[in-house]
Amino acid sequence: MTTRTARGTCDPAQRIGTFIDNDRLEIVGLLGLGAYGAVYLGRHVLTRKHYAVKCLNRIGLTKRQHGFQQREISLHQMLSDHPNILTLEKVIHTTECIYMILEYSREGDLFNAITETNCYAGNDRAIRRVFLQIIDAVMYCHHYGVYHRDLKPENILVFEGGTRVKLADFGLATTDEDSVDFGCGSTFYFSPECQGGIHRNSKPYKSAPNDVWSLGVILINLTAGRNPWKQASVKDDTFNAYLQNPDFLLSILPITTELNEIIKRIFCINPEKRIQLHELRRQIASCRHFTRLSICHESSPAVPLPIPETARACAKPRTPPQSPTCTEEAATIPSPLSLDMPATPTYSCSLVKDASTLSSSSWQSIGGTDIVTATTTPTANFDLQCRITLSASTKDETLPNMQTGTVPSDRRFEQDHHGVDLTHITNSVFVNSFSFL
Repeated sequence: MTTRTARGTCDPAQRIGTFIDNDRLEIVGLLGLGAYGAVYLGRHVLTRKHYAVKCLNRIGLTKRQHGFQQREISLHQMLSDHPNILTLEKVIHTTECIYMILEYSREGDLFNAITETNCYAGNDRAIRRVFLQIIDAVMYCHHYGVYHRDLKPENILVFEGGTRVKLADFGLATTDEDSVDFGCGSTFYFSPECQGGIHRNSKPYKSAPNDVWSLGVILINLTAGRNPWKQASVKDDTFNAYLQNPDFLLSILPITTELNEIIKRIFCINPEKRIQLHELRRQIASCRHFTRLSICHESSPAVPLPIPETARACAKPRTPPQSPTCTEEAATIPSPLSLDMPATPTYSCSLVKDASTLSSSSWQSIGGTDIVTATTTPTANFDLQCRITLSASTKDETLPNMQTGTVPSDRRFEQDHHGVDLTHITNSVFVNSFSFL
């Protein structure tokens, strides 16, 4: 077998066809690109099993940036043994790169499951089952003093037809209970205090309640297929409407009164009074109906998932977004949402893919095959959206779970509530189910 090793900080596509881990793992495709690395599809030469291979560049980084890389790896290794946290199989160090060999999801992430396969709409049992797993993963992190700080559907991978999920991407995770890293995370998901609070002060904020807030936005994503607002800030008209009337979301989203009561406890402005994870888990497990869509049908009884053991810490991670620090360029990554809803205060919050994590350049493989082509186009509703073209094949083999072509623009969900088209996706695309960049 001829071994070709990637050298230096080359064009990421040039690593395709090379071998790592003593020639046991072949790089067969490019899954995604980030500011400080790339994620590849790897295949074991003997077992033919596929892995996600996150390649972190080691060249030209500051000492602080190297520290962030090591923190991401060590925290993911510590937490990786949990059944709802993506497995880190191995870490390989070379002169130029660090390779994180990660469990690979053929089904993609939770964002894709919500917007593409639509496997949770109106399904109380599916929503309950998946959200409890997400809570369990975050509880496990918090038990070991780790706070994720970038919880969103793109960082949750899906398995077994959407019935099982795993938390990924510890690029922004911290062990600090109190933080002054304002604006750390993704715009639609971080809490008011993470932005300096309603009154814009500079007091440190608690990391744990900030994660709980993000879980609330994910819960809205699961039940309504959209975000509640663009940003939990007084600059956002929809969030202001919620501040004036905590039942506002009940009037514009197809959520039940039962779920609305839980949502209000999650979106409590005072982080000290915000619902804690153990109580949130109990409330979700006993919630019978999440959406008004499901009330039309006989809903399944609430069957709580068993609380997992919280005394396991092994060595196995997953693929996170590449972010050098919470205050540098990749830290505040919005998951763009857009749609101006009539008769509501500039409510522009459909769930669309996080465009800012995608490269705006074109990559060619050494064989001339288009791997990723990304172009950006401004829209009326938000600053940046992307159109991506993915090619599925290398020289002689079609890669699993790779898609070719662009997602048609102007796609809409079927549901229409209160005469309002609740979701509208324009020129958005999922890059082979990965956006941990």
